[in-house]
Amino acid sequence: MAKVVGIGGVFLKAKDPQGLAAWYGTHLGVPQMDDGALAFDGPDSIGMTVFAHFPLDTRYFGDGAQQAMINFRVDELDQLLAQLGAAGVRIDPKREDYSYGRFAWIWDPEGNRVELWQPTGGFPS
Repeated sequence: MAKVVGIGGVFLKAKDPQGLAAWYGTHLGVPQMDDGALAFDGPDSIGMTVFAHFPLDTRYFGDGAQQAMINFRVDELDQLLAQLGAAGVRIDPKREDYSYGRFAWIWDPEGNRVELWQPTGGFPS
């Protein structure tokens, strides 16, 4: 049976696609490709995951006001949160800890809530 095997990309509408891409690169270290899209690809990732921004009036999403939240795997959650706080990034004080990882949330400059996840190894069954 055919099935999905991972995430191929995350796409968001943005008032300033290039500026928002630069913010994610600067503050979260998301690598930028030559065409301006952000992408994880290489030995530190399992397969390629694309993260790109689209103009507010894009038809790529169809009609309507679709919204999304991105979950980023991170290596050092507390250290990243300290860096983001020092840079003036809005951080939710809420934290959640599970057997499979720790979670925190931030907002990007356009008000998108972003989830940060530091995996601990085991996943729920």
